[in-house]
Formats: sequence, structure tokens, C-alpha cells
Amino acid sequence: MNSQRTRRPRPPLDEEGLERLALAYAGRYGTTRAKLAAYLERKLRERGWAGGGEAPVEPIVQRFSALGYVDDRAFAAARAGALLRRGYGERRVDEALRAAGIEAPDGEAARREARDDALAAALRYAARRGLGPYAPEPMERPARDKAAAAMLRAGHRGEIVRRIVNALPGEVPDPDSF
Repeated sequence: MNSQRTRRPRPPLDEEGLERLALAYAGRYGTTRAKLAAYLERKLRERGWAGGGEAPVEPIVQRFSALGYVDDRAFAAARAGALLRRGYGERRVDEALRAAGIEAPDGEAARREARDDALAAALRYAARRGLGPYAPEPMERPARDKAAAAMLRAGHRGEIVRRIVNALPGEVPDPDSF
């Protein structure tokens, strides 16, 4: 007996099916308008469209946004907060928001928070990695360069990185000096 089953092809989507998929996706995942639209477009490519005319992807996305099922500002704030708590810098926050399809007006508050919390996030990163003021002993040049490169990849500004990796153990940089 053949152990592989052949799957019946799924029927093409109609408007009701497309809306059901959108509702299930928005209910299961915190998402953005752009991500919801991309998901629906992918499902249409996979299954096809049985309705007349063009598939109503954009009207469904707009309606879900108006109903509050999809909230780009809340998504941006949550994503930025999570990254900042983990010690990532403002560049990484900006990249994550752009990748999620957050438009500038919806992500402005999150980007401002990342800018304002830049030093605290960099210090959280340094503490987590045992760098600069959180290192057990002063870092020599190769280790300092490696730590600086890691902090830059984490999205921190050069001036903050320099101050942190050059700090001696126990000497936490003063936020007012930036």
C-alpha cells in the first residue's frame, strides 16, 4: 500500500473564503496592513481566485484596519519595545519596522522611543554580553574591536558604542554626557 496520500487541490478562494483567511490570520498573529496584504496575495497565488473581477485584498485590509483588527501603530510600538528591551539599537528597530511594512507616520512614535532610549538599550546590550562597564576586566584592543562590531551590528550609534566599549569595568557612561 502506498504510504503517501495524494492531496486534493484546494478550491479557489471567493470573497468569503478570503475574508475567513484574513480573520484567522489577524486573530492568530499580531500583524500589519502590509503583512496581511502579503499573506492574502500569497494565498491567492496558491489557490487562485474564483470571484468575479479582482480579489478585494485592499478593501479587506482597510476594513480590518478600521475595525482595529490590524493596528500598525500598536504593532510598531510593541516591536520597538521588544527590541529595545533586548538591547537592540535604533537602526535595528528602524529595519524591523521597515521589514514589517510600517509606514513612516505609523512608526514615528516607535522610532522616537528608540532614539530617546538609545543609551539605555546599548547598556542593556552591553550588560547582557558582559562588555565595557560590565566586563569582568578591562578589554584589550582585539576584544574591544570585536565588541564594537557586535554593538554596531545590533544597531547602536558609533558614538555610544565607542563610549561603552572604552569604559572601564564599573564605569557606566553618564547619559547626560551624550
